[in-house]
Amino acid sequence: MSLVDKIKQVIPRQGGSVDADQLADRVESLRRFVQAAEDHVPDARLVTARTVIDRAGERLALSRAHTVVALAGATGSGKSSLFNALCRFQLSRVGVRRPTTGVAHACVWGAQGAGPLLDWLGVPPNRRFTRESALDGEDEAGLRGLVLLDLPDFDSIEARHRLEVDRLLRLVDLVVWVLDPQKYADRVVHQQYLSQFQRHRDVTVVVLNQADRLTRTDSERLVADLRRLLEADGLGGVPAFPTSAKGQPGLDTLRATLERTVAQRQAFLQRLAGDVSGAVGELDPLVAADVRGERIQPAAIDRLAESLATAAGVPVVVAATERTYRHRATGVLGWPVVRWVRRLRPDPLRRLHLDQPAGSTPAASSLPESSAAQKAAVALASREVAEQASAGLPEPWPAAVTAASRARLDDVPDALDVAVASADLGMDRKPFWWRLVGALQWLGAATALVGLLWLTVRAVFAFLGLPDLAAPHAGRLPVPTALLVGGLLFGVLLSVVVRPVVGMAARRARARADRRLRAAIAQVADVHIVAPMRAVLRSYDDARDALRAAAR
Repeated sequence: MSLVDKIKQVIPRQGGSVDADQLADRVESLRRFVQAAEDHVPDARLVTARTVIDRAGERLALSRAHTVVALAGATGSGKSSLFNALCRFQLSRVGVRRPTTGVAHACVWGAQGAGPLLDWLGVPPNRRFTRESALDGEDEAGLRGLVLLDLPDFDSIEARHRLEVDRLLRLVDLVVWVLDPQKYADRVVHQQYLSQFQRHRDVTVVVLNQADRLTRTDSERLVADLRRLLEADGLGGVPAFPTSAKGQPGLDTLRATLERTVAQRQAFLQRLAGDVSGAVGELDPLVAADVRGERIQPAAIDRLAESLATAAGVPVVVAATERTYRHRATGVLGWPVVRWVRRLRPDPLRRLHLDQPAGSTPAASSLPESSAAQKAAVALASREVAEQASAGLPEPWPAAVTAASRARLDDVPDALDVAVASADLGMDRKPFWWRLVGALQWLGAATALVGLLWLTVRAVFAFLGLPDLAAPHAGRLPVPTALLVGGLLFGVLLSVVVRPVVGMAARRARARADRRLRAAIAQVADVHIVAPMRAVLRSYDDARDALRAAAR
């Protein structure tokens, strides 16, 4: 069963009490905060929240029929005497020698099912006592379900006793602070303990013990002064009244308070609600800034992509693309007789090993390695994006955003090389008009070749003294000569005509390659630098939303 379901089953909704559903949602929201923040916030800052979440699950897994009440006080405050008087047995040793109470004593009304709860509290088996018996009848029925603890003295000279007090104060459902007329205003109890229970005012009771030693007037005056001090501690309005283990005013008010607490079965829910509020208050500075919206501006990303493009050699590649287009276009559109000469030289993209067909596995390119200045420019642009994205965030989130921007920087060089090598530059497809112009060039060359062969045959016949082959004329020129000259002139003129077209197309090829390469580089920037930062910012938003929900 989930923690949410456990809380909802504990108690029905009551007016003026802790709403179980709302408390369950608050604990779950606190858990969501921890999940969102744990990868970005130091563990030390999340200890309290994790402790509250774990303690809630542990406490709700134990007896829900019992309410744990602790009597806490200094040496000589009469705490153990009060414990014995409530139990109506001499269970806890009383004395003035320091320290008297070394370990917690527990008295249970209605012991069935309380064992695991006492184990969780860490009360030794030989310090556990059961109050009700058949002889009591229903005399103790009002306290049935009470687990009353007599804690060690919080001012004990034994450090282990003080640590035990601090441990149990974090576990119990309600605390009764037992003060005496001599030391009720002691700074230690107010500064180190009472003032720390501001968020647990609903499960805090303060008694001025040993009031039987005071006159009624003095008792009223001291209780009024005690309430003034509690007001200064942030505990104004908590129950504060006089008690005494013997004589007047006795234990009636305290016992009635305990009976009411046990009957309501609200104390441990109120304690848990206070723990959640305390954790929320401690964590609030971590997500205090409300900075929603797109915090990574496109202009900063563009500058980052530009730095990466320069480092990746994009300017070199686009220039090589233009030269390659001209090179290949000349190889197709040039004079057929001399095309083979150009093909003896590899084009610029092949020299860079960037002539891969689209969709093929990219090979390592031969682009020069990024210079130190280019790497510095990339680091600077990355830091600029991180600073802009984290502006206004409370610590430690700016550091988390910066760390995220650097987390995959070592992978960027290889990613850039792959992006450039795998980019489709559009150079593996020949335009249709190349084929058309190439065919025309072949036609001109064939025409010239026919004229040349014709003239050659006539020359051979003349050399051998054979009858001359009469050649028709085209105007003043014989047809063979016209074919030869016309074919050559056609090829030259066609080359002249298409040259500016090739230049324009080469510039378009350059622009196309530039767009595609920069798109590939922008993808690298997004995956390796921007996306990790956005993940941290989403975690911040999630953590802030979760903590706001936990604060309700």
